[in-house]
Amino acid sequence: MFKKLAIIFVAVFGVLLAVPTMSPKLAPYFPSWIQPIPLGLDLKGGAQLLLEVDTDTMFREKSAQLYDEVRSSLIDRDKGVIRFSNLRNSDGVVSFVVRDENQVSDAKGRLKSALGDTVDISSDGKTIKLSYSDKAKNEMVQDALSRSIEIVRRRIDALGTKEPSIQSQGGKYILVQLPGVDNPERIKELIGQTAKMTFHLVNENVTQEQMLSGHAPKGTEFLPFMDAPEQKIPVYSRIEVSGEALKDSQADFDQHNMPVVTTTFDATGARKFAKLTTEHVNERFAIVLDGKVLSAPTIREPIPGGRGQISGGFTLQGAKDLAVLLRSGALPAPLQVIEERTVGAGLGADTIAAGKIASLAGLIFIMIFMIVCYRGFGVIASFVLVVNLAMIIGVSAFLGATLTLPGIAGIVLTLGMAVDANILPFERIRDEIRAGATPLRAVEAGFHRSMKAVLDGNLTNLICSLVLFQFGAGPIRGFAVTLSVGVLTTLFTCVSLSKVIIDWYMNGKNKKIGYVKD
Repeated sequence: MFKKLAIIFVAVFGVLLAVPTMSPKLAPYFPSWIQPIPLGLDLKGGAQLLLEVDTDTMFREKSAQLYDEVRSSLIDRDKGVIRFSNLRNSDGVVSFVVRDENQVSDAKGRLKSALGDTVDISSDGKTIKLSYSDKAKNEMVQDALSRSIEIVRRRIDALGTKEPSIQSQGGKYILVQLPGVDNPERIKELIGQTAKMTFHLVNENVTQEQMLSGHAPKGTEFLPFMDAPEQKIPVYSRIEVSGEALKDSQADFDQHNMPVVTTTFDATGARKFAKLTTEHVNERFAIVLDGKVLSAPTIREPIPGGRGQISGGFTLQGAKDLAVLLRSGALPAPLQVIEERTVGAGLGADTIAAGKIASLAGLIFIMIFMIVCYRGFGVIASFVLVVNLAMIIGVSAFLGATLTLPGIAGIVLTLGMAVDANILPFERIRDEIRAGATPLRAVEAGFHRSMKAVLDGNLTNLICSLVLFQFGAGPIRGFAVTLSVGVLTTLFTCVSLSKVIIDWYMNGKNKKIGYVKD
């Protein structure tokens, strides 16, 4: 008795989960964890972006870092300076010439110890070459992809965009789906910015002639102002404080009620920022974002608290966007938008209407077939089928799945396959009656002996749907989710719930089963 009550309770609970989706007006009366199933891009309308991680730029930056690491290792005074010449970085290969042939082995050993297995080291006489190994490059790409996905997610979430779908696709691509967003330009701008912020001292010794000629002294770069690209400012290439040390950033207003961005550094960044502002009072430093100077203020006094303020003629929205970029972190590599697609809400509404018609038509035809073939048991099967449909929608909403057009196709397919889970026991019951069994014994034997075939058929479908979910992307995953949920609810409703209702109908008596002909 307890088992039957538990089955009925689960069925009722599953149907209740679907009520907010089937009747959105009732959603406010349900708790927050029982809400309508969110609609995907193809049903709700919105924007879709396919982004490519710019691995070429990333590898150039990594090679530049390798160049610096090699130079630092060779001139390490604690371990002894190794004299070298012609240190260069060309096409991802760092090479140099050891002046003393007796130090070649020491140089290779020191670099191997410092850089580990991430680089391949080769030598030809006194010339040593280093480059990242293929394994290290693959790991860099995977790391950049996973970090980029997380950063893109944080940026989009900070903008308040509802129900974004962000996932990897292929080796270096990110698929971003934004239901309900009809103008993706602002999001594209935020996503596309690397948001790599650094602090540099300004080189005040550069002459006007050097600025006009465009030839920067060694260790100095001419960077454009963000708001005035034609105006350049000479900054030292050395990074005094990196944006990676930022702990938080918020949009605020200064004493003149102008929008600014306040920054807070972590402990390490605060110490470096305090040292910078203490040792260079009355000097200018540049705040650089993605190779462009945001502002170049003069240090009036030391700033020991690890808090700074960025001003630059921002609008309030511009200050908020910059705060989001800095707070979410810098992308490990630039992202390029290689495909953009916008789906109108009207098209999505038409798709929903067509999906409803397809689902209802499929359900009605299946119910007619079951009632004609199996009479009273067909009515029970039809009722169970409606419960199954409600449970698919309710469980999907409860799990946070997004309903897409392929998802609707998965629901319709599940309803069709659910017929098998009813037909097999019913046909087995018919065979038992013909063999001379009483109706009660025939029902018990029919469900028991058909169970293996029902489980085999549905488990193979479940395995296929799990494979689709694991290796598929986008719409294929939506189809796999609803198909997986449908298989599980079909096993529950068409086996357990159907058996409970038939037992209640039989009520312990050998009632005549109408669809069985002697």
